[in-house]
Amino acid sequence: MSSGGKQDIYQGMKLIVTGGCGFIGSHFVRLALRRLRTGQVVNLDCLTYAGRGRNLADLDGDRRYRHVRVDIASPAAAERVIKEKPDAVVNFAAESHVDRSIRTALPFLRANTLGAQNLLDAARETGARFVQVSTDEVYGSIEGRGRAREDWPLRPSSAYSASKAAADLCALAAHHTHGQEVVITRCTNNYGPWQFPEKLIPLMITNALHDLPLPIYGDGLQKRDWIHVEDHCRGVWLALQKGRAGQIYNFGMGSEPSNIGIVRQLLRILGKPESLIQHVKDRLGHDRRYAVDCRKAGRELGWKPQVRFAEGLERTVSWYRENVRWWLKLKDRAFREYYLKHYGSTLRQGALGGGGGR
Repeated sequence: MSSGGKQDIYQGMKLIVTGGCGFIGSHFVRLALRRLRTGQVVNLDCLTYAGRGRNLADLDGDRRYRHVRVDIASPAAAERVIKEKPDAVVNFAAESHVDRSIRTALPFLRANTLGAQNLLDAARETGARFVQVSTDEVYGSIEGRGRAREDWPLRPSSAYSASKAAADLCALAAHHTHGQEVVITRCTNNYGPWQFPEKLIPLMITNALHDLPLPIYGDGLQKRDWIHVEDHCRGVWLALQKGRAGQIYNFGMGSEPSNIGIVRQLLRILGKPESLIQHVKDRLGHDRRYAVDCRKAGRELGWKPQVRFAEGLERTVSWYRENVRWWLKLKDRAFREYYLKHYGSTLRQGALGGGGGR
């Protein structure tokens, strides 16, 4: 099929997005609806603690969009995919917080691995193209080793990254064995609006706004390649349209600030003192560095990041300042209880939250 023909099909396709009420998924749903002239987006999301229906409340009344509440690891999810007969499935649904995977791994294996396999099987039955949204964490910590390329061996070091690596291998096996149209994307740390406040950047912003301690794991010198969520979603869209079946594409910004450096930058933007920073005991198995080589995505997809980190950080701080009611509801009793169990012995009294970051 010519590239022009493929473009025409994708303008009017039926697209299933899983995990579309989560942070990255909700941004992708909006992007897909902007790019599609016709067609539909069906969002399969079971609405866990980090996936909220109100993240897409602005789409109420849009007849091109539907949300179906379903667990992707359940038979009902496979039945829904088969019933919908989509042209493509993009799988964002995942348990993604490393800290939680240290406490209990089973929910991560169920959602991230079994859920992905369940969707792969259903997509194969319908002939749908499948995009598996993965993570750079499958490469493991890469201090002193340059930037991870798509052909690097997988070295996951947490239950979260291990469950995502397993899903990647399932997807590649489906392509090898069945010739299934599968594309994998691996992205670095995301930030931006609507991110659940357990992650590093929103946690530090929301704690600082209330003059609460900002807990930093260990020395805070862990390095990550941060990318704005909109740039990531553009990459996934291009991978859906142009990616070669059986291939993997990395997405990243190309800069590697340290966790402590980001927190200091946020404090400067917010006009808050560095005395809010509190170093806490490092988490188990904490990776020191993630970074990816994105040249393949540039060559084959025509992708490159557009949001500079300083600009994106300013925009993100502004969003959390203007949407206090949204995130304050998320820092509820269950949120506080979790972090008191996780960090209660190391945080000053009155702290709300925990040591964020991936």
